[in-house]
Amino acid sequence: MFNPFVPGFAEYPYEEYRIQREAEPIQQTPFGPWIVFNHAESVQLLRDVTLSVDVRKAIEILGEDPRDRAKMRAELFPDKAPREDTSILNIDPPDHTRLRKLVSSVFTPRRVADLAPMIERIVDEHLDAVAGGEQMDLIADLAFPLPFAVISEMLGMPDGDSAQLREWSHALVKILDFTIGPEELVAAVTAGEHLRQHIAEVIEWKRSNLGDDLLSALILAEDNGDVLSDTELLDQVNVLFIAGHETTVNLIGNGTWALLQNRDQLELLRDDPSVEATAIDELLRYDSPVQISRRITLEPIELAGHEIPAGVFVLTSLGSANHDPAAFGPTADQLDLRRADAARHLAFGSGTHHCLGASLARLEGTIAITRLIRRFPELKAVGVPAWNGRLVLRGMDSLQLSLR
Repeated sequence: MFNPFVPGFAEYPYEEYRIQREAEPIQQTPFGPWIVFNHAESVQLLRDVTLSVDVRKAIEILGEDPRDRAKMRAELFPDKAPREDTSILNIDPPDHTRLRKLVSSVFTPRRVADLAPMIERIVDEHLDAVAGGEQMDLIADLAFPLPFAVISEMLGMPDGDSAQLREWSHALVKILDFTIGPEELVAAVTAGEHLRQHIAEVIEWKRSNLGDDLLSALILAEDNGDVLSDTELLDQVNVLFIAGHETTVNLIGNGTWALLQNRDQLELLRDDPSVEATAIDELLRYDSPVQISRRITLEPIELAGHEIPAGVFVLTSLGSANHDPAAFGPTADQLDLRRADAARHLAFGSGTHHCLGASLARLEGTIAITRLIRRFPELKAVGVPAWNGRLVLRGMDSLQLSLR
């Protein structure tokens, strides 16, 4: 049975995933939800339009919420009115379809591509800051501040307390893990409320200070008379801010560590720009920033001979699916930056809820990692990463690097 607490899992979960794929690729976990480890059934689930991402629907079926965040929020913030979650991460069609269309109308591939010079500038500024020394902490000095600076500039957010905002973001994403403890859950709910309040104030300021930025475009977004309500706008900006930060931190950290562990591949990417076309997708496949995605059954389903009841969470192990030899061949556990089918990975999910910010994450990851290894061609790890130990958002808290 799947055990994410076996020694060494945080450092390298893929051996445990291999064991599960070979023994019982579809199973019910000790902590309740079902989980799927192979690629084919993961794709099937992620693209199944009869499944839900809306936790409220599971509560309606089961009649309970084991963590009851709404009740906790009411106790922590008694002066705040109850609110409905309208983020595109947590709602189903047709509401999801409508909101995604509005957000996609301004979050276009061209707008993302136009961000490249700005991202390059920010990366170079952070690399300049450490260039005079012997070492750097990849996470603190580059991976963590970069996506925060990019999303803030992209949204046109006024200067604020960046350290405080990053702290709230870091605390909030822990709520995704099923193993979160009571104290962390309180901290996450509290951080989420503070972050929403800050973003609400920024939106109010932006309405009177419109500019050539994504937040202004979202405020003005319109489709045949349809516009984002105040709550919908706040929830989508909140998602862009959170999802646009933490996952990219993990991509830069995990991708750089993978290259350092496979020196031939690092040197290939460092010396041959033509590899960039496939490199970032292979890094995403090899050590995915997001390891688990979830769906909720609204009615009983049959999956590869297993009967799964209604009202339960079904998790897709994206990290395991991305190492499935049935999808990627006998070299699935190896890093190959020239892998022709690397883009078949599930690091961004699949189907209706495929990550809206995938192109931005690819762009940031490519620029950050390639400029880092080309700026410091003798880059080496000092010791091993301090992994964050999370089940959903796999990443590290620190990685010391020698620059010379």
